[in-house]
Amino acid sequence: MVTTKQFRPRGRPRRFDPEEALATAQQLFHAKGYDALSVVDITTALGINPPSFYAAYGSKAGLYARILDHYAETGAIPLQRILRPDRPLAESLAELLVEAAKAYAGNPATSGCLVLEGTRSNDPDARAAACVFHVAAQEAIRDFIAKRNPRDADRLADFVSTTMAGMSASARHGQSLDRLLATARIAATALAHGIPPE
Repeated sequence: MVTTKQFRPRGRPRRFDPEEALATAQQLFHAKGYDALSVVDITTALGINPPSFYAAYGSKAGLYARILDHYAETGAIPLQRILRPDRPLAESLAELLVEAAKAYAGNPATSGCLVLEGTRSNDPDARAAACVFHVAAQEAIRDFIAKRNPRDADRLADFVSTTMAGMSASARHGQSLDRLLATARIAATALAHGIPPE
């Protein structure tokens, strides 16, 4: 006898774990980019239906804003650990560039910087959310430099931020970790020559 009745497995259905969902969605946004990722992609990966998605996050941009918060806490370059007042300025900035290279090319599935790539989004809400984090990081770097070298803070911070943006874009285009590290070290040499001795 043939039946079309569907039998459900015993036990309770798997509960939706918001933290696990954020980590999964973060990987998706990082891998595909905001614009290329659809709500269907997200709901399929999270195992939820669209009404549950909108009830939990409001919109794709709403989820992205929460992911940026999560990324700042768990996946971004640890500026506070690197930019310390007890070490030479050039040494701190050199480590920042090396750590950026490692972060941007360490995992081919999530290359580049989630925040920097988000600042290029076609969606104005997503772009604005990413820009908040990008500007905050730029200001943290500039403020760190200004405490030691106020006269050159703008140009040095611009150099570091521009180098990091270029490395992120290059990683997204498939540049290897070795090549990014070489760029970071060349930039570090330039910084060492451009920063007056402390």
